[in-house]
Amino acid sequence: MKIVIAGGNGQIARRLGQLLAARGDSVIGIVRNPAHSSALQADGIEPTVCDLEKTSSDEVARVVSGADAVVFAAGAGPGSGAARKHTVDHQAAVLLADAALRAGVRRYVMVSTRGAGSPPPAHADDVWAAYVHAKTAADEHLMAQDLDWTVLRPAALTNEPGTGSVRLTAERSIGEVTRDDVAQVLVALLDTPTTTGLVLELAEGPNPVREAVSHAAEARTGQP
Repeated sequence: MKIVIAGGNGQIARRLGQLLAARGDSVIGIVRNPAHSSALQADGIEPTVCDLEKTSSDEVARVVSGADAVVFAAGAGPGSGAARKHTVDHQAAVLLADAALRAGVRRYVMVSTRGAGSPPPAHADDVWAAYVHAKTAADEHLMAQDLDWTVLRPAALTNEPGTGSVRLTAERSIGEVTRDDVAQVLVALLDTPTTTGLVLELAEGPNPVREAVSHAAEARTGQP
């Protein structure tokens, strides 16, 4: 497959790109900072410098043209304020969806977050609340598009080594999940077209990744 990853230098994106490239897929990583290009190239990923906060959907459509799927794994990141949660976590995700539609790329996998889809808790600080609102708005926009979308909402992320076992359901995720395991789940989602139209909550759990994704798809179709 040819996969385009938005936010290509992010922690999940790098892991995902490495897994895809290692098995022979063609991977393009969209990055804002040209200095990140060499790291992606070392991973076997083709970097494309494109600032999703400043560019047009036509330009992004040219980047994703010919791809089998796009993955939104961009984020404003720790230390960013509420304004960039809106411009990156919401608006950049919308831009990628619009570009995919223009380019005829139907498959779109969204890396969302725990808590999206519901109001932030009353005790949340302003930045976390803005993040949840931005992710919710991005998810809702994507779900309204004529695309083959899947939304993945991981629990709290850790950098522990992946276990290869997760819990993947439509119920609210609690606990934690490693970034390694998130990347593995993303690969399995890309390989499983019957997960289209699903909003999935991800956390550490007892089920091997491929089995968890297969069960999620079966729950949607009602067929083994």
